[in-house]
Amino acid sequence: MKPDYAKYLIRKTKQDFDKIAEHFSETRKRIWPEIEELKEYIKEGEKMLDVGCGNGRLFEFFLSQNKRIDYTGIDVSEKLVKIAQRRYGNYFKVANILNLPFKDNSFDTVWAIAVFHHIPSKGLRLKALKEIKRVLKNNGRVIITCWNLFQLRYFKLLLKYTFIKLFRGSELDFKDLLIPWKEKDVVIERYHHAFTKRELRKLFKKAGFKIEKLQYLKRRNKKFNILAIGVKSE
Repeated sequence: MKPDYAKYLIRKTKQDFDKIAEHFSETRKRIWPEIEELKEYIKEGEKMLDVGCGNGRLFEFFLSQNKRIDYTGIDVSEKLVKIAQRRYGNYFKVANILNLPFKDNSFDTVWAIAVFHHIPSKGLRLKALKEIKRVLKNNGRVIITCWNLFQLRYFKLLLKYTFIKLFRGSELDFKDLLIPWKEKDVVIERYHHAFTKRELRKLFKKAGFKIEKLQYLKRRNKKFNILAIGVKSE
């Protein structure tokens, strides 16, 4: 993907989430069940960064574990951050994963739940993961989930954008697709990348992380999300 087009998609993603913020937040009230598998990574007294915090629902999950944590949530969408602040207080700020406004070695754990599939191009995804590594303490963890888009309900879209790439030309990369978000009469096509486990493994290794866990998270016996956990070691 050309750098200029990747930058355009970054801007578009921010604008899209600002446009749908209220409706998006209404559909994101509950903690998704498979996230319960990750509660062992919430440690007493740790400093945690939630990248792509959205409306703050992950913070609510953290609070439910009754552990003392130092939490910061960031999101590129100003409107989603305002919703999170309205609900939970000033734990949230507007910031970009590609240029994190924190010092080196600041956090024990960085969470990026359903974030990386919205980052276009291999170069920007690597840059984002290296930024996370920079702000992590030595032996700190990054916890990432990505949608598993290789499911029946996305098959037609994957086929459509593969066809366009092969036969009509497209500025999108292979395994990129635009998934419609419908709100009343408005349709917004949001950028997604269809990750594989193999692709995430290569990304983590290239960024210099030791892979601790790489697996599917299941919901109703379906592989809904891919989980990748990496440890910073120097």
